[in-house]
Amino acid sequence: MQIINKPTSAYVGASWAMLGVGVLGFLVGLWNAEMMLNEKGYYFAVLALGLYAAISLQKTIRDKAENIPVSGIYYGISWLALGLAVLLMTVGLWNATLLLNEKGYYFMAFTLSLFAVITIQKNIRDLQVVKEYENPYEQGDVFLEKDDFLKEKE
Repeated sequence: MQIINKPTSAYVGASWAMLGVGVLGFLVGLWNAEMMLNEKGYYFAVLALGLYAAISLQKTIRDKAENIPVSGIYYGISWLALGLAVLLMTVGLWNATLLLNEKGYYFMAFTLSLFAVITIQKNIRDLQVVKEYENPYEQGDVFLEKDDFLKEKE
């Protein structure tokens, strides 16, 4: 059994602040950029894909660490989606007609956002484990076996 330390409120708040800075910085940069709307849509879609893929991958890695069954195909798809998002952002920025500092700005905001959602997902899971440890009868989405249900009725 692994020991989970409860994340501090400051750490949880800093994680959410990092996500806000990363995503809002990326979106403000897109809003102010002098590029066509389809280019802005491309970068926004890649950001959304990257955020979802990072959350999904962190969840599957945590599930495997906690011996929760994860299908190999979903695990592989999670890695593929995150790798694809990073590759699409890299190739898109490499070929963009932006100044070098703008390219760096977008990539830094993108990576900050990915790091932040991974940290937020970890904090959520850590807080969930701590809550289940402190209140074992208020676990939320728990599926009881029939025998467990009958024992509780007695």
